[in-house]
Amino acid sequence: MSRPQATSKLLQETERALVTEWRFAPGAETGWHRHAHDYIVVVLTAGKLMQETANGEIVTELAFGQSYARPVGVEHNVVNPNPHEFVFVEVELK
Repeated sequence: MSRPQATSKLLQETERALVTEWRFAPGAETGWHRHAHDYIVVVLTAGKLMQETANGEIVTELAFGQSYARPVGVEHNVVNPNPHEFVFVEVELK
């Protein structure tokens, strides 16, 4: 099944961080990727996110303003299973 692609917009880059806004239309995905940095996500839309991983799918319910952190090396495809747009800001720590 073909999915639309999530869109990203670099908001800020410094010597120590990359700040990116990610927007997911309903059903959109990032595509499989491996994180090159530790990162923190701040959720701007309440709803669910699905991660497709080597160990299966993980669906997480997230609240507006919630944040979470993950280490370098995480490998996954992030998908918006909601019937509405999902938005978050990702801060990568160089």
